Amino acid sequence: MKILIIEDEEGLRESIEEYFSEDGNICETAANYPAALSKISMYRYDCILLDITLPGGNGMDILKELKANNHPDGVLIISAKNSLDDRLDGLNLGADDYLVKPFHLSELKARVSAIIRRKTFNGSNLLLFNELNIDLLAKEVKVEHLPVKLTRKEYALLLYFIANKGKVVSKNAIAEHLWGDGIDMANNFDFIYSHIKNLRKKLMEAGCHDYIQAAYGMGYKFTE
Repeated sequence: MKILIIEDEEGLRESIEEYFSEDGNICETAANYPAALSKISMYRYDCILLDITLPGGNGMDILKELKANNHPDGVLIISAKNSLDDRLDGLNLGADDYLVKPFHLSELKARVSAIIRRKTFNGSNLLLFNELNIDLLAKEVKVEHLPVKLTRKEYALLLYFIANKGKVVSKNAIAEHLWGDGIDMANNFDFIYSHIKNLRKKLMEAGCHDYIQAAYGMGYKFTE
């Protein structure tokens, strides 16, 4: 998962970032309204954790900006405000969920995962694509009944391709999604080719059809 944490409380922001990063997720952070606005204007995320009260602005305006531009990012509001009106305002503006502080990080993770399953994989923990079977909770991939052992990046790459099946995705988009916005500084994307090559090889050796096709000069496409 690629997650943006918009939270001005440093201790909480760092705890959330550490908790999600330990599981191999890509986490980016913003501690104030201008930084958050800059992030959402340049990058896309699987889920945005959004505090309402921010230095320099209101988190609800971040949510409005996302929806006004039809950005598909999932949004989970995390707030100390517990009134019914606040919760309804956030949900009516288009947030996917609302979690009141304080909360357990395990619950936060479960809610984030649920949002991503709903938005990307129709709410199911089991992702079926022809002969590919993926258990999203166990992070296990099988071709028919044969397990395929993938690295974290290969697994994330496979999910990204399936989530965007039928679309051409650029090398830059793949790099930014799997490695975060810091990858903008990379001189080239040869390392992406290596990951895709290894992923294709493992899947095909297990008997999977070759769904990953190069779109020359543009990127790659996961064919349906």
